[in-house]
Amino acid sequence: MSNYCGRLAPTPTGLLHAGHAATFRVAHARARAASGCLLLRIEDIDPDRCRPEFSVAAIEDLRWLGLDWDGDPIFQSARREVFLGTWRRLRDGGFIYPSPQSRREIAQAVGPSDEEEAIFPTAWRQSPEAALAWDAPVGTNWRFRVPDGEAIAFDDGRRGRVKFVAGRDFGDFVVWRRDDVPAYELAVVADDIAMNITEVVRGEDLLLSTARQLLLYRALNAPPPAFYHCPLVCGPDGRRLAKRDAATGIRALREAGLRPADV
Repeated sequence: MSNYCGRLAPTPTGLLHAGHAATFRVAHARARAASGCLLLRIEDIDPDRCRPEFSVAAIEDLRWLGLDWDGDPIFQSARREVFLGTWRRLRDGGFIYPSPQSRREIAQAVGPSDEEEAIFPTAWRQSPEAALAWDAPVGTNWRFRVPDGEAIAFDDGRRGRVKFVAGRDFGDFVVWRRDDVPAYELAVVADDIAMNITEVVRGEDLLLSTARQLLLYRALNAPPPAFYHCPLVCGPDGRRLAKRDAATGIRALREAGLRPADV
């Protein structure tokens, strides 16, 4: 096998749909074409939204689609110590700080915005010394301090050169939630480092997340993987598919008589 290592990373908050099938098919094809390894990582880190039955369904649906992987499925819910260790490294390095403000408070401070997520006010940043007073992350949100004005650029395997500006396109972002759950950005980066992932294949709705995650890789002194962002699959109304669109679910399509190749 080559040094290539990729991953399939479904989040079990609902049933997988045709958009997931399209992205996972690309991830599978790229790993196998590289004679590399492909892991299945169930990203069930959020206990309030993730359900065991959706994890079981995701594994069954991927197998029905003819997608295989190497080794046993990996569950993020069993990897809390890895995420806590990453939080400690970021705290000790002065990269994160406690942030008690709620989304509503941020929205009220920033005012109306067309952005999906309001830019966190820099006046609310806390010092690295404030972070060191905390032995554990529970009880408040934790944010990563971005380098304002710095261009974060990367070469995407499909899109080419992509660039975002920290402080303009995105602000200080949450890495740990007040309900004691690691945020997506931290969990994904921590696991991709630990699992030696060399290429991340996912939907292009996560391009901005890649810019944030590149800052985490740098803070953790870890080389980032390559990235390949797939086009999103949209329905007849032009909106990208979501798990609430039951008719496009892999299970619904299977029950309608479609074969894996049709999907």
